[in-house]
Amino acid sequence: MMFAESFRMPYTSHVDGFANERLPPPHLWPEFRFDLPELQYPEHLNCGVVLIDDAVREGHGNRVALYADSGVWTYAELLERSNRIANVLVNEMGIVPGNRVLLRGPNNPTLVACWLAVMKAGAIAVTTMPLLRAHELSVIAERAQIDHALCDSRFAQELQQAAQLGGRLRKIVQFGGGQLEKMMNGQASTFANVDTARDDVCLLAFTSGTTGTPKATMHFHRDVLAMREIVAGHLLETSPEDIYVGSPPLGFTFGLGALLVFPLGRRAASVLVEQPSGENLLAAVQRFRASALFTSPTAYRSLLPLLSKFDISSLKRCVSAGEALPKATSDAWFAATGIRLIDGIGATELIHIFISAKGDQIHPGTTGKPLPGYQACILDTDGLPLPPGKVGRLAVKGPTGCRYLDDPRQHDYVFEGWNVTGDLYSQDEDGYFHFEARADDMIISAGYNIAGPEVEAALLEHPAVKECAVVGVPDEARGQLVKAFIVLHDGNDGSSELVQTLQAFVKQTIAPYKYPRAIEFRSSLPKTATGKLQRHALRSTS
Repeated sequence: MMFAESFRMPYTSHVDGFANERLPPPHLWPEFRFDLPELQYPEHLNCGVVLIDDAVREGHGNRVALYADSGVWTYAELLERSNRIANVLVNEMGIVPGNRVLLRGPNNPTLVACWLAVMKAGAIAVTTMPLLRAHELSVIAERAQIDHALCDSRFAQELQQAAQLGGRLRKIVQFGGGQLEKMMNGQASTFANVDTARDDVCLLAFTSGTTGTPKATMHFHRDVLAMREIVAGHLLETSPEDIYVGSPPLGFTFGLGALLVFPLGRRAASVLVEQPSGENLLAAVQRFRASALFTSPTAYRSLLPLLSKFDISSLKRCVSAGEALPKATSDAWFAATGIRLIDGIGATELIHIFISAKGDQIHPGTTGKPLPGYQACILDTDGLPLPPGKVGRLAVKGPTGCRYLDDPRQHDYVFEGWNVTGDLYSQDEDGYFHFEARADDMIISAGYNIAGPEVEAALLEHPAVKECAVVGVPDEARGQLVKAFIVLHDGNDGSSELVQTLQAFVKQTIAPYKYPRAIEFRSSLPKTATGKLQRHALRSTS
């Protein structure tokens, strides 16, 4: 086992020391554990080389790596194109190891090749959500001091505006419109990979901002491969015959793992869907015979009425993450498909899922148990472990953990070696972890602690409710009032009678004091670019 204080290695490939200089001080790092033999990486390690160069070297060059509407790329083709892009980065754009490179575009093969090229060049990828606008992009560019970008030409306008706003992003090269492609043609198909350290920062992942100002999390080359070993290996048992498809963008570490690191790392294939609507996702499953689907609980619920239109018999696993999975959604999916959803809690700070369960170990309504390599516990407000059945703060440690880029909130996330995620959980006698609420989603009303997600889960049991979000709003008499924002299925009228019906339904489903005393019907709910509910936005309007 290694601890944070001895974690940083003396060797670094970075010529640009920006990231190394802005890592949190070692005493503020969580405790890192590398107990599994597969996590014993050499000091010199480049995750891009492991994912693509080694795959071809092992004889997988003719195997399909990426499927998309635009065509099929083999491992050999992906290697060649990522090599040419890496040469563009170095020879045309002047990239040196440690520089940050902003990547912008929908999930497609060229974006994957760009990400791999950044790794191979020893630079740091900052892959952004395609829905971000100019102001948000300019904040990221300034925060990470980014001068270089590779951008899908269809998404260039906002990035160019961001460059004008902030004065950074001085070198933007577009792909999909011929600029990058022309530059690639003038470059060699081979590349001298940078000899990076396993503890060199290779990506900055900005949090999706459900609770305010986003933070930049810093991940090493070894972190990328650790999620391959633990999630792809132990949880999903990914094999070269697998074909993965999903909705999360590559700028979201859930998507980076599911659609790039896991399939490439296990020599499988990925289906990249640029516009992952419900219809498009299911059509991709049918067309490419995908074996695993990755999306959010909200999306799985929206897919249910579409299932009869598509042949999804190829699916073997369906993974849910990004927000808590209600038992009603899990049961409905199982009833419709015969596949029990794999629920998982992950965090941008820990790069991917760290608590989950598979197969017969799945207990619907619980998240699962810590994955191999991780340990977790429930802490009280004083930081002491709580016994089974008690609600407290979820704390976790393992081979990955929180390192914020030059951010005082590092103090809030790490406590005595534990990553404290901001989730309220309990653990039962069998060791399973039960999600209660985000810490800021716990409602205190008339002295009662009420978890908003529990009320949401009860409401979702009612056939009229399509989506809902429950928050606490100020109330003179009770301190806070439980308020539900509800999107109805078509054909239902948001009447006062339905309000009373839903309130009575919740009282019959969970403890009566938890029922929503206020209900507001809406046509949609605010969400982040990754599909998470933005409850804080609802609080601010109430």
